Amino acid sequence: MKRNIQVLLLLFLGVGLLHISLLTDLYLRYVRPGLRPALIASGVLLIALGAVSAARDGFPFNRPRTGGARSHDGDPGNGDGHGHGHSHAGGPKVAWLLYIPALTILFLAPPALGSYTASRDEAKAPKAPSSSGDSGASGASLFPALPDTGVVPMTLNDFSSRAVWDTDGTLKGHIVRLTGFVTPGGHGTWYVSRLVISCCAADAQVRKVRVHGAPAPSADAWVTVTGTWHPTGKVGTDDASPALDATTVRRVPAPKDPYHDVVVTRAGS
Repeated sequence: MKRNIQVLLLLFLGVGLLHISLLTDLYLRYVRPGLRPALIASGVLLIALGAVSAARDGFPFNRPRTGGARSHDGDPGNGDGHGHGHSHAGGPKVAWLLYIPALTILFLAPPALGSYTASRDEAKAPKAPSSSGDSGASGASLFPALPDTGVVPMTLNDFSSRAVWDTDGTLKGHIVRLTGFVTPGGHGTWYVSRLVISCCAADAQVRKVRVHGAPAPSADAWVTVTGTWHPTGKVGTDDASPALDATTVRRVPAPKDPYHDVVVTRAGS
């Protein structure tokens, strides 16, 4: 790979990072919002390095180097009198593969993780909240009581944790609303799912709730499911799993940040 092509790669990578992190919100498909400044700084640094290299080497054409051999008839600076007429500064041909991620994030940003990942990873319910000294002494539930009226919007994190670990049954008698993407299961089953990340998509963990009583929408479709808790397994043990008896399933737009599992309150809800 010639020097000018290496410079172009730096510029493509820098512009691609700025495209997904500064000009758009596409970076949220891959990392947490808190990493945006680091992505912007990396993009600026790569562009600066590319610009400095281009200015030094006369991009897009390589400037003749005064101290090195340039021809086959022996130029000054070649100690043994055998010039080659070309530079050996280029890297291996496999380095051209670096253009694939650079051009991909610039022109075709890959989508966020979805049902393919969720269907292949085992869902893990969040652990029950640890009891403090005061709550333990008073015998209070580790899970706060839910509102007694109306539909209760919940995150998949909260619902899954209660469905698996809440032995006080705070989900009983409540209509809840969950939002996530559709993950097909075996034998016609399906799940409303979310992926949560600590840093980036590489450490994503699955949260999914099996849905009973409603036909499965298309895979990866974002839906809001309203229904009641469907007890499955012995609560308080690893045998329990989160499930919901659906009364309504409604398609919704995909959120800007697909990994941010929060409750969004809508007017009239």
